[in-house]
Parts: sequence; structure tokens; C-alpha cells
Amino acid sequence: MNKKKIINDPVYGFITIHSDLVFDLIQHPYVQRLRHIKQLGMTHLVYPGALHTRFHHALGAMHLMGLAVETIRSKGHEITEEEEEAVIIAILLHDIGHGPFSHALEHTIVEGISHEHISTLFINNLNKQFNNQLDMALDIFNKRYPKRFLHQLVSGQLDIDRLDYLNRDSFFTGVSEGVISFDRIIKMLDVSGDQLVVEEKGIYSIEKFLIARRLMYWQVYLHKTVIAAEQMLVKILERAKELAAGGTILFATPCLAHFLNNSVTAEDFITDPIHLERFSRLDDHDIFTSIKVWTDHEDLILSSLCKHLIARNLYQVEISNEPPPLEKIDALVDESLSIFDIDEDEASYFVFTDTIKNNAYSVGDGNINLLMKDGSILDITLASDNSNLEALAKTVKKYILCYLKELKHQDWNASNS
Repeated sequence: MNKKKIINDPVYGFITIHSDLVFDLIQHPYVQRLRHIKQLGMTHLVYPGALHTRFHHALGAMHLMGLAVETIRSKGHEITEEEEEAVIIAILLHDIGHGPFSHALEHTIVEGISHEHISTLFINNLNKQFNNQLDMALDIFNKRYPKRFLHQLVSGQLDIDRLDYLNRDSFFTGVSEGVISFDRIIKMLDVSGDQLVVEEKGIYSIEKFLIARRLMYWQVYLHKTVIAAEQMLVKILERAKELAAGGTILFATPCLAHFLNNSVTAEDFITDPIHLERFSRLDDHDIFTSIKVWTDHEDLILSSLCKHLIARNLYQVEISNEPPPLEKIDALVDESLSIFDIDEDEASYFVFTDTIKNNAYSVGDGNINLLMKDGSILDITLASDNSNLEALAKTVKKYILCYLKELKHQDWNASNS
């Protein structure tokens, strides 16, 4: 079989598959599952075009990694053919552990285990299936390989992952503020002292990259309506798990039922392969099919939330710099108790608070370093004359109040104005 295929990507044009091994990995069910997991979860409820998948992103990142390796080689740094294949495999598989609707359900379906941890388990499993051909890719992915800059290309503050998802997400949402000069950034990459650096003349492209990342968070990833949809999805799964734990039999696909009816921890994933096997067959379709059926469930909370999500009648979300007034929260809770046949503990499904954070750049956490013309290395915030970058290095924390739109919060506002 000819495995030298090309793929037509809407963002980059034609993408070439690097090797037979990479082709076989792409064909594996673990990677094909990513076709059925949307890259941006519920964001399509705000930006209708945001229906691209984790599979799209994996292929795009694979393509950009090839360009990055080519650039670094052209500047006199040795990257062997084996290392090139390994780092391409590492970026291809970097998101393989994402669950349905990605981050929204990461801590709902399973407990205390991140998608990065599950990705490592999947890659370990693939390595066994492919007779240890992924040893080097695993070392790069887990930051064990001697050439540290290879890991920085996979996971860092200026990694290939971020270059693709910012470019791709802005393309599919239509949010032009996220457009970055990914090709120029890649051309400016270099290595100094085994660290990934950017040539000084690339400074403005990096500034734009950091500003674009911050804007994409506020305008797309942390858009208040996206938050409303994702929070509703989380609350639906929390209620389903609570009901299942109490003995209620819920409709669910076999793989979803496994995680609803069992409390699966990080340790469980390691000790019993059944959990990873079930997770490997879980995607967005399992979740949304169940939600459609649950709209008719006898549990008032579960059916109400599912009906709201299907109809896109989402939570009202208020974002503020200070915690919302307790009096307002209490008034909304009282209103929910008077409208719905629920107790005070259950009111938290209809009225609740949370926090969100936006951090475009973390100084000290794998800095973005510039290679100056005199050979010195400077952090981007020190090299830049853009005072906005100092603000980008600070974590912005905001408070959110979520409640069903039926609740008469206007009464509280009127009485306290």
C-alpha cells in the first residue's frame, strides 16, 4: 500500500505524511477517534463555524512541526531523521488523551487525571503495539530526551501546539484577532544552549502572538456564552453521575455508562486496562446522544438542564472583577426553590459561582527567549519595548455568576438600586 499520502488542509493547503509509521499511527483508532471530538467544545453555539476537530488540529500541528525542524536544521543544528520522526509523532499524539468536549468534561467523567496523563498512557500503549518504535517520541513528550529544545517544540509557551490552534481556531471562528504570523515565527526559530529561541528580528511577531492569544481567550475560549454552554454541560454530567451513584439507571452508550456508573481515578487507569480501552471509544457523540434522551428523564434537574442545552437556552452568565454579592446569590437561590421542586443543595445546579483565569504568558515557566544580535539571550518581556507585554504576564482572574434565565434576578436588582 502506498502510504505517501497528501492531505488537503483548509488552513495550510497540502500536508504531506512524513513516513509509513506516521501514516499507520494516523490510521490507528486512537487517533481516528479525534475526528469525533470537536476542538472547541461548545464554541460552535457562539461561532457556528467552529466545528473543526482535534483530528484537524493534530494534522496541522504535525505539518508545522515538519516546517520547524526544517528551519532549525537550516541554521546548522543537527536533528537526525529518527529525531525528526519522533518529534513529529510526539506532536501528532499530544492531544490523543482528550475526552469528549475536551476541557469542559476533563474533571467530570474521570477524577483527578488530566488529558496529558491519559495521552501518555495512550502513547505507552501504542508503543507496545508498534514494537517500541515510539520510544524516542515518548522521551521527547515526557521531557526525558537530551535535546531539550525538541520537547519545547511540543510543549512550551511558544510551541507548535499553540501556533496551530491559534491559527486554526481564528480561521474556523472567523475571529481575526487570533490571526498570527505562524510562518514568520517558525522561520525565526533557532536553538541556543539547547534552548529554543527566536531571532531578535522576530520580536514583533512574538508580541502579536501573545496579544492574539490573550484576545482569543476573552473573545473565544472564555466568551461568556461559551462559558454558559460548557458549564451547563458540566452540570448535566455531574447530575448524571450523582443519579447513577444513587442507583438510578440512566440511558447511556456502553462506554459512557462505564464512567457514569464507576468512580474511575488516575490510579485505576494504570492498574486496569479496561478503563483506557473504554475511554478510547468515548467521543462527543456518546455525550450528546445521551443528553437528547435525558430530556425526557423523570429527574427534574437532569431533564431541565438537558432541554435547556438542546434548545440553546443557556445559563445567564455575569462576569465581574469582584465576587458577586451574597445577597444576590441568596435571592436567586430562593427564587429557584420557589419555582422548582428541589432542595437547597440541588439549587447549585441552577445557581452557582466560579472563577476564570486568563494568562497569556508566564514568566519563568519555560520563557520565550530572544536571541539578540550580540548573542545574548533575553526574555521577551525584557527585550520588548511594548509595555502591554508586562500586563500579559499577569494572570487576570474574574468571577462568574451563572443562573437559569427564568430566575427573576431583575427583582433583586430593582430592590437594590
